[in-house]
Amino acid sequence: MIDDKLQIAIETLKKSGVRITPQRHAVLEYLLTSMSHPTADEIYKALEGKFPNMSVATVYNNLRILREIGLVRELTYGDDSSRFDSNMNDHYHIICEDCGKIVDFHYPTLDEIESLAEKVSGFEISHHRMELYGKCHECSKVKVQ
Repeated sequence: MIDDKLQIAIETLKKSGVRITPQRHAVLEYLLTSMSHPTADEIYKALEGKFPNMSVATVYNNLRILREIGLVRELTYGDDSSRFDSNMNDHYHIICEDCGKIVDFHYPTLDEIESLAEKVSGFEISHHRMELYGKCHECSKVKVQ
């Protein structure tokens, strides 16, 4: 399954005229296999052993390219630490208020809300996102002292 997604992503890069460097391939593969919605720094730390000469700037540049082509989604939460998601299907996120863990939550999209918002506001709605907040299972098990 991941191999299929990786091949499709590589074909998308090729069609867009983007070179498939070893670093770009590694960043893409890491994102496709990660379920943690990593930051650029987390990706860098995970790959620095394999690519000791790669800089954090290289990771950011690759993420920008992957985002512009539509292979990853950048998730911003107002704390200057964007997270990246390779699941481009419509879905929502549940975020742990204690540890920051982000989990995908699949629910039918709320397209009717977009339509209503357009009618009421006069805006042309491009997209929306919904986030649910709470404590993950691991953090819920930690007792408050």
